[in-house]
Amino acid sequence: MTQPTNQVKQFTRTLKVRVKDCHTAMLTAWACEVNTVWNWANEVSHKAATPFVGPRRFLSGFDLNNLAAGATKGDAAFSIPSATIQQVCEELATRRRQFKRTKLNWRVSNPKSSKRSLGWIPFKVRQVKAVDGGIKFNGVVFKVWDSWGLDRFELRAGSFSQDARGRWYLNICVKVDVAPSEGKEAVGIDLGLKETAVCSNGKRITGRRYRKSEKQLAVAQRAKNKRRTRAVHAKIRNQRKDELHKFSTELVRTSGAVFVGNVSSAKLVKTTMAKSTLDAGWSMLKTMLEYKCQRADVVFEVVDESLTSQTCSECGCLPASRPKGIAGLGIREWTCDDCGTVHDRDINAAKNILAAGHRRLAVGILGL
Repeated sequence: MTQPTNQVKQFTRTLKVRVKDCHTAMLTAWACEVNTVWNWANEVSHKAATPFVGPRRFLSGFDLNNLAAGATKGDAAFSIPSATIQQVCEELATRRRQFKRTKLNWRVSNPKSSKRSLGWIPFKVRQVKAVDGGIKFNGVVFKVWDSWGLDRFELRAGSFSQDARGRWYLNICVKVDVAPSEGKEAVGIDLGLKETAVCSNGKRITGRRYRKSEKQLAVAQRAKNKRRTRAVHAKIRNQRKDELHKFSTELVRTSGAVFVGNVSSAKLVKTTMAKSTLDAGWSMLKTMLEYKCQRADVVFEVVDESLTSQTCSECGCLPASRPKGIAGLGIREWTCDDCGTVHDRDINAAKNILAAGHRRLAVGILGL
């Protein structure tokens, strides 16, 4: 009897590719038109929701699209396609409902303004097409660094976006095949500041990318070199994201269950440890683990990490020799008074998080 093969599933994924700089001027001009449409829709929605006379009316994306009909015709017509105008109106209506406001922030096109909005050009399905070495949109072929091979995918909705350095990127949704993970090991992860993440099996990532480049950033900021400052920030961000992606991908590939402590970034950023907390990127790592585990059919749970650093993972007691409070943060190794086990602080916490995850799964099974 043949063994059943792993069934390949399809998931939606957003691919990001760099657009070559020769198209910067055109995309920037179209982004200004997008900002104009956004500001017009924002003003119309606000006036309808706060009229001087008559009843209040909250315009939907469909209503705004009807009012914007004909914007691509005539002498003062927009260069962007009508479907992009519709997408902008629908996005504004969605964000207005999300934030429960009658008026959102204006999008600023002036490049010298401190409140300048980064460029954004959305598009719908079937507005773009992959051609040889580029992407065709609005009658123009944009050359990109196509590291993904976009002609292999069925392209869906997406957008062109600009970063702080003025570089343009294509963000496109596609369907990708992902096979379930063959890993069987269960792993607990302790998130920290000295090291971003430590696993119960001993794997760890140091992180602290901002700290390593802090001197370079300080030199650029004191010299008021905005271009260099943005470049250093981009390097830090890219290094952090690359490290977290590699770590999470390898972990999901070799694991059958992943458990993470419920440490809160939102609370720690209000303390003196804010810089180190933001540098660690806990939220980004949790997000990566969650969607990658979902795609690979790997169990992912966030568990309560209370007292995980103080509890002995071997005997389960709270010995007097355990690290306590803020004064105990500098204690990286300690010995349990009851059983004599020597613990690495972070690995011990990760093992306790793993045990808490197993208990949660067991409770869930019993409750069925």
